[in-house]
Amino acid sequence: MPPAFSARLELPDRIEHAEALLFAARRLILQMTGWLSARQLAIARFVLELEHERGRAAVPPTAIEVALAEPTSREDHLVRLLKERLGRVELAAPVIAVRLDAKDVREADAPSESLFPEPGGSPQDHARLMELLVARLGAQNVLKAAPVADHRPEVAARWLPIGETARPMLPPSSLPRPAWLLDSPVQLIMRGHRPFYGTPLRMVSPGERIEVGWQDGHPVTRDYFVAESEDAVHYWVFRERVSAVEEREPRWFLHGLFG
Repeated sequence: MPPAFSARLELPDRIEHAEALLFAARRLILQMTGWLSARQLAIARFVLELEHERGRAAVPPTAIEVALAEPTSREDHLVRLLKERLGRVELAAPVIAVRLDAKDVREADAPSESLFPEPGGSPQDHARLMELLVARLGAQNVLKAAPVADHRPEVAARWLPIGETARPMLPPSSLPRPAWLLDSPVQLIMRGHRPFYGTPLRMVSPGERIEVGWQDGHPVTRDYFVAESEDAVHYWVFRERVSAVEEREPRWFLHGLFG
């Protein structure tokens, strides 16, 4: 059987605010981290169960699940994550006891033999930061870039919660694309047959032609360029392509900004 940990603590009084449960929860986490260290294990997921008053109108226990990107046995990190989660919980009823259950226990990694810390932090440091942000802000509010396999920039530029898996993306373009894409392209005015945005814009890259979207009814026919203003700011602009039967001039749009 895999190793297991479960501990329960009855509270001396009814607790009506979730933040006040941290002291009791810390005692249980201290027990669990001691148990993990003695067995050279690390925790990847645990659940704190808040038991409410019993009786005819009994409320089911409130379960707070904490999942970690990297298994750990560090008490301070676990307490900090739980503190953030408790701060976002609204109790349905007073709490009379708490239970801590280890749900995913793994072998601990060997300690690092490096004399100096990695510049910018280790992957474990990054994972702990992401876990803290998820605990504080919620999983749906911590996003990662997840480009979609579509040549249309407004479709390809997609963001997903950090825990979700992105679909495969297209091979990167050989031409530069900005990291900052506008929500909607902004039509540019023309001055002297040149697009104008604060100053006249000068094209400084070859064109990237995009002709896709016919399959889903949202066709895109554009020529993209990197444009430079007179104060050396670079923009990502496109010129729409018009058919031979249309008499109007093609319009220019601003779609992205380079940092």
